[in-house]
Amino acid sequence: MTILEVETFVVKPEKEGEVMALWQKMLKYMKEHPEKTKAKSTKIFTQVLGGTFGAYVSMSEYDSMADWEKEYATMMQDETLMKVFQESMALIVPGTFSINILTALEPKSENQSTLQP
Repeated sequence: MTILEVETFVVKPEKEGEVMALWQKMLKYMKEHPEKTKAKSTKIFTQVLGGTFGAYVSMSEYDSMADWEKEYATMMQDETLMKVFQESMALIVPGTFSINILTALEPKSENQSTLQP
């Protein structure tokens, strides 16, 4: 079952230039340490039109909730990743960071119109 982790946040206007550098640092670390990640894919999006100025959305796809939990537990124990997390929190407008875990809805069977996670 596909799981999406969706993080949303607003970057402080004076910190806009630092977001991509930090994102590149994180991607480089994850590429150098593939054992620390369970995500099938991770992307970051920025607000282009409408909505809140400085808004970003990060989306990571996992095969299962267990994979997400393993990655999260690994991250909480990793000194480098925790430092990157702390650096990212310094860029964000307080109170705008959120994490949501989503699962795809799929039909129960061909005969039923209801959906199940």
